[in-house]
Amino acid sequence: MHADARSDLAAWRAEVPALALPVHGRRLVYLDNAATTLMARPVIDAVARVATHLPGNVHRGVHALAEAADAAFEGARATIARHLGARPDEIVLTSGTTAAINLVAQAWGRANLGPGDAVVVSALEHHANLVPWQAACAERGATLRIAPIDDAGRIDLVALDALLDARVKLLAVAHLSNVVGTVAPIAAIAARAHAVGARVLVDGAQALPHLPIDVAALGCDFYACSGHKAYGPTGTGVLWGRADVLAAMPPWQHGGEMVAAVEATRARYREAPARFEAGTPNISGVIGLAAALDHAATRDRAAVAAHEARLHARLRAGLAATPGVRVLGAPEAAVVSFEVAGVHPHDVATILDQEGVCVRSGLHCAEPLHARLGAAASVRASLAYYNGDDDVDALLAALTRVREVFA
Repeated sequence: MHADARSDLAAWRAEVPALALPVHGRRLVYLDNAATTLMARPVIDAVARVATHLPGNVHRGVHALAEAADAAFEGARATIARHLGARPDEIVLTSGTTAAINLVAQAWGRANLGPGDAVVVSALEHHANLVPWQAACAERGATLRIAPIDDAGRIDLVALDALLDARVKLLAVAHLSNVVGTVAPIAAIAARAHAVGARVLVDGAQALPHLPIDVAALGCDFYACSGHKAYGPTGTGVLWGRADVLAAMPPWQHGGEMVAAVEATRARYREAPARFEAGTPNISGVIGLAAALDHAATRDRAAVAAHEARLHARLRAGLAATPGVRVLGAPEAAVVSFEVAGVHPHDVATILDQEGVCVRSGLHCAEPLHARLGAAASVRASLAYYNGDDDVDALLAALTRVREVFA
């Protein structure tokens, strides 16, 4: 590693307090970033500041604390919009990617799906971008079509073309797979879907912390993402939707904050995005998410991208050279999932944990994908900007311990 890169990594790590936590008396090697990422001190400080300096509720109060909280909250919405290449009135604040996708499935789906219609999802999808569409199609009498993938974990675009016809009302696809780490060509997929009049929803949960996101350039209609996957707080998320599409959607949840006027037997709803934000939001979390995106922008994006790409290559090469290990698919970014011959993934993860290495084991909320790839389950190592060569090497060394235990 170049000296400048080592200096950058040391500075990046110094900002993340959780990295100092010992695990079983060993240095923490945190490689479970696809599940949730660790927050830097400026993000933690932004969340704490809400409790100490911005304790008021938002959107209704006229006293000083409420107005200060409201200004900070709406300022955070504008910040999030800027980082996605969007407008603030296109940003619906949710509790995460799952809530954002469910919002579209319920609000847009109930208004636009019916008998004879179809929804297309890819075989790569996280359950959060599959099960809501199963339920919506079952409720509305529509058909769910699955776009196949090849053995590398990439969407078969020729097969996708064969599935797209005038019956298809929406296509839902992951930007970056949370299992095989492949990156979908969203702009090309969106163009195909739009050619038959379908809307496009993108699950950007894994992409947001690793890829540049410009919703206009991607050409989709909805983009869903989570704060805690992008170095922000848990319980925060974003649904970006095209303004005209959001304007035509009925609300999903009802109650306070999303109404303009209420009579005894009827209500009039506020314009989007407010009509989709019933109840008191996660004020501190949203402000923390904006702080996380702003803080990420202070790092040299090119340096971070090069650092993560080099680490990912090191991880892939190390696993490929480890006896008994099979990598799933052909990972392109951030994530590598693998099997160890003769050892259950939970046993692998348990032994790695004893060595201070945190990974994820199981189905990663993608059971059909594992079935397609012929894996009962897998171990997943996922990278972040604060990981280094020492983390990758610690994982590979710990796998030697796995082989010793199960020899």
